[in-house]
Amino acid sequence: MADAAIPLGGAIGGFLEQTPLAVFALLLGLSVLVPPVARLLRLPDLVGLLAAGVLIGPHALGWIQSHTPTVGLLSDVGVIYLLFIAGLEIDLAEFARIRQRSFRFGLLTFSLPLLGGAALALASGYGLLSAVLLGSVLASHTPLGYPIVRSYGAMREESVIVAIGGTIFTDLAALLLLALCMGLSRGELTPLGILALLARVGVFAAVVIALITRLGRDLVRRSVNNESQLFVAVVLALFLAALGAELAGVEKIVGAFLAGLAVNHVLPEGRVKEQVIFVGAALFIPIFFIDLGLLLDLPGFLGTMLAGPFALALIATLIATKGLAAWWAGRIYRYNHAQILTLWSLSLPQVAATLAATFVGYNAGLFDTAVLNSVLAMMVVTASLGPALTARAMPLLGQAAAAAIRAELNGSLALARRSLRVLVPVSNPSTEAPLLGLASLLIQGDGEDPGQVLPLVVVSPAQAVSTAMASALAEARALLGSASSQLGSERVPCQTLLRVDSDVAAGIARVAIEQASDLVVMGLAPPAGLGQWLFGDLVDATCRQVSCPVVVARLQQPPATLGRLLVPVKDLTAGALEQFQLAERLALAQQGSITLLHVAESARSRRARQVMEQQLAGWRRGAGAAGPPVPIEVRVVPQGGGGGRGGGVERCITAAARDHDLVILRSQRRLVAGLPIPASDRVDRLLRRLPGSVLVISDPLH
Repeated sequence: MADAAIPLGGAIGGFLEQTPLAVFALLLGLSVLVPPVARLLRLPDLVGLLAAGVLIGPHALGWIQSHTPTVGLLSDVGVIYLLFIAGLEIDLAEFARIRQRSFRFGLLTFSLPLLGGAALALASGYGLLSAVLLGSVLASHTPLGYPIVRSYGAMREESVIVAIGGTIFTDLAALLLLALCMGLSRGELTPLGILALLARVGVFAAVVIALITRLGRDLVRRSVNNESQLFVAVVLALFLAALGAELAGVEKIVGAFLAGLAVNHVLPEGRVKEQVIFVGAALFIPIFFIDLGLLLDLPGFLGTMLAGPFALALIATLIATKGLAAWWAGRIYRYNHAQILTLWSLSLPQVAATLAATFVGYNAGLFDTAVLNSVLAMMVVTASLGPALTARAMPLLGQAAAAAIRAELNGSLALARRSLRVLVPVSNPSTEAPLLGLASLLIQGDGEDPGQVLPLVVVSPAQAVSTAMASALAEARALLGSASSQLGSERVPCQTLLRVDSDVAAGIARVAIEQASDLVVMGLAPPAGLGQWLFGDLVDATCRQVSCPVVVARLQQPPATLGRLLVPVKDLTAGALEQFQLAERLALAQQGSITLLHVAESARSRRARQVMEQQLAGWRRGAGAAGPPVPIEVRVVPQGGGGGRGGGVERCITAAARDHDLVILRSQRRLVAGLPIPASDRVDRLLRRLPGSVLVISDPLH
């Protein structure tokens, strides 16, 4: 098919073949441009990247070949980064608690596909070694849906940790079987050689974890003020571990995963970890998915699927056995439907270890062309189906968790009932007074503790060069003096804070931890000043680093006049409850009223809308337990036709906002460290459309 590409494609392909820099530029451009287009088409970003790879690959336009050194290198870096990030973000305390569950699930999701694949191969006339090797190909998995998990902030959900933790067992076991089968096929492997191989793998894992842990702790202590050195050391540890894995006879992704676990153990949360994730997730992982598309020969794919039942049987066997393993584990651990679906979706994709084992077996003569094409077809199907199921599972996890949420209980971050310590970073005299007024309303709670407002000014030496540091500090003290005077005249407890920090957002995050802040309140620029993401550079960085909820305010009128509050609720989750509790706190402070608005999808039945209304009414009955009752209205309205799904939701919210003083939104999914599954931009669009005052509560990342 490459020879049949259009002449322009052939010319471009020849140019790209001679110019590695142009190849890199093209891949980088596609990784930036394709995801927004895929979202417009209602497709997962990963599917869009795979389609882009098919389009520019040797079987369509013929621009790029998968075997070129540039593409191979970038793709290898992408796949090891994918597993490295998975290990880096596992909650180690939670993983230690459920490590036995991870092992058991790994055993199930390894053994059932192994038996199923081997039985299929034997029934199709392949030899025993080929059958065992094919079974091991099905037994491994690569959690391609993990970026979607991260975009929903569900990295610490138990079923996610069990699935990711099972990866290390399945890949190690599959690759050990690969080494055993290859050795036996050449007649080189003796019982002593098998024991040596197992020992080599065990020693490698122990050495990687021990070295990174021992050296990393000392390096972290020495590099407190040298983040660049620490960043380079982390990336070096990743690539050395991947290289060491290959030298030890283990697939490089296993070394990357072990390195992620070890670095996770010693590297604290902060800027360095965020930079490490950003570089890989924004740069290399999308290129890896594009490279998978380059491997797909659509005519060959269709021919293999239609030529006989083997390919379809192979795909069906994998899907069924992985699903059975997830269901079985879910029954053992008493997981709900959403958790079982999460286990299944994350263990379904067959990419990294699968590809390695298949090509090794093909080159050794254990697999024929039919098996090779069938496995490639299986990879494409599972690489698309797995992330799609993950995207389906994540909202269901939130809905399942909503069953345990009650409005009479505090949210997970205690925004309701008790008094709060509210941190207010200020930098503009014209917006200082409204923010402080809002904070003084939010601190109030039950009990004798009055709460406290913490006005903060962070001075950055880099930003103060043009005006001199002394002048910048003088302006900061003047801002704090004005804040103290305003809060003092209103008899609001306060403590002013001045911080000098090279990074303003990191300074805010550190002060929030030091002062045990419950909430951070920040101002938002007018819509014309919105940055590339949702709020802008400073607010974006603060939301990603602060360990407590951040309330971003765009106030068009004094806070004391905001009596009619509109709270759009998408799903019944802990985050939505905190969104409601924020409104409840304001309404209690100034005897206001709340409207809970749910815009139902047009396809949802009348019964489903009634159930949502009843659940929201349950929140209403729990409100205002320690004070006067808050008037709360519940509205469940259908989207209506036209304009697409998102446009319908936004129009409904905008229409309802006309008879309210304040709209309280929630940043449900944020663009996290540049991952290829970015946040929904609905809140961004609403900020541009809503003319009045708006608050957005952003859940903490960690």
